[in-house]
Amino acid sequence: MDVPIAPVPAQDLRIPGSRTLRLEGADVGAGISFFLVETAPGDGPALHRHPYDETFHVMEGAARIRIGAQTLDAGPGDTAVVPPRTWHRFTSTGEGVLRMMCIHASPVMIQEYAPEEEQG
Repeated sequence: MDVPIAPVPAQDLRIPGSRTLRLEGADVGAGISFFLVETAPGDGPALHRHPYDETFHVMEGAARIRIGAQTLDAGPGDTAVVPPRTWHRFTSTGEGVLRMMCIHASPVMIQEYAPEEEQG
């Protein structure tokens, strides 16, 4: 597939009604995908997993990251890697905005959410 080489404007990646950006690598000929998360304290995704690695890198703010049975606190400059097929989630825990890059080791995002009773 021939994909033009050009910058992708942020407004083209913005999730409607959100400050978060989402790039699906397959759309631009890349082997990875990402979310550039900007979220308020207390927010974060539900428990989920992927069939590939996901790497979190905190740029600003603080996050509590659950990876399997482990929970860790991460701040600016910290990076955490989630192995394939591992249930995980994160929550913004700082007083300000969390800015975090979530890199999916796949050109297409594949996400499975845990059943409601396991979300706790």
